[in-house]
Amino acid sequence: MPITLEQAKNLKHGDILYADDDFNVDGTKRRHRVVGKVKTWKRNLDRIKVPLKYGLYACGELTNGTWEGNQYTLNLDMVSLEE
Repeated sequence: MPITLEQAKNLKHGDILYADDDFNVDGTKRRHRVVGKVKTWKRNLDRIKVPLKYGLYACGELTNGTWEGNQYTLNLDMVSLEE
C-alpha cells in the first residue's frame, strides 16, 4: 500500500522507504533512506519535499510530483517481492 500524504509528512531522518518499481541488481526492492528533514509549506499544505539517498552515491527527493503516483511503502512486508 503506497504511503499517504500524512505518512510522508511524518517521516524523519533515518526512515526507510521501499520502492515497488525500483530494483537492485539481485532483484530485491531498492531501499531509499530519508537523509534530512521533511520540508512543508504553510501556504500549500499538500506540498512536501523529502530528501532521499539510495545506493552509494545516488540522491533524490520525494515531492508531490513523484509521490502522487508513488510506489513507495514503509514496510518491506507491504512490498510484493515477486514480479
